[in-house]
Amino acid sequence: MELSGQVAIVTGAGRGIGRATALALARRGIVVVLVSRTRPEIDSVASEAEAVGATALPVVADLGQEDEVAGMVDRTLQAYGRVDILVNNAGIALPERPVVDTSLADWERILRVNLTGPFLCARAVLPIMMRQQSGKIINVASIGGRMGIAGIAAYGAAKAGLLHFTASLAAEVKRFGIDVNAVCPSGTDTRMLHEAGRAKGRTNLIRPEEIANVILFLVSPESSAITGTAIDAYGMSNPLFGPLLPGGK
Repeated sequence: MELSGQVAIVTGAGRGIGRATALALARRGIVVVLVSRTRPEIDSVASEAEAVGATALPVVADLGQEDEVAGMVDRTLQAYGRVDILVNNAGIALPERPVVDTSLADWERILRVNLTGPFLCARAVLPIMMRQQSGKIINVASIGGRMGIAGIAAYGAAKAGLLHFTASLAAEVKRFGIDVNAVCPSGTDTRMLHEAGRAKGRTNLIRPEEIANVILFLVSPESSAITGTAIDAYGMSNPLFGPLLPGGK
């Protein structure tokens, strides 16, 4: 799996799946650009990446803002001159609430971060990848984009949109040597899941490192036959094995 020297942008890299993915890439000798709105978190991950011999660049950016996304990509180009991999992982979730109690502001914030953000990031790196005639874009979606789950309509709608965006973009850019795929985790042991109240009492959560390994495969040459698809990575939280949450939720 020869990846050394490639340049990867990982959004939401300060914790959870983003941190695990950034470190998995770093261990393969990939230069990692760590993007988050929280400086201390990405500085810490940058130190971890450098400890395994990788080069890391932490960049603070709000990925729902077009100018900040452009600035993040410009910094990457200035530092390294290329972009080989984009992992659109940054996302937010709300505590469970019915649609009737969801404000327009919360709906729009979920869509801006979870759907518009990946669109802006992909659009910003595509001209670079098209010139290179190569690239890998991975969108981190969710089981919530595959099936309806009570209480997370805004989140699920954004992730379902991200899956359709993945397939449509893949169809557009394959002729440029760019592969676009998505990963759909189920319950993963992240701070976001705990803060949303969806981890209480569960013993079947996936480790972020397990999702990172799926992403690592998708950015590798070994995944050359795969584009425009979404891989369901549910682990023991697969609905086949029982309810998603205690009490059958």
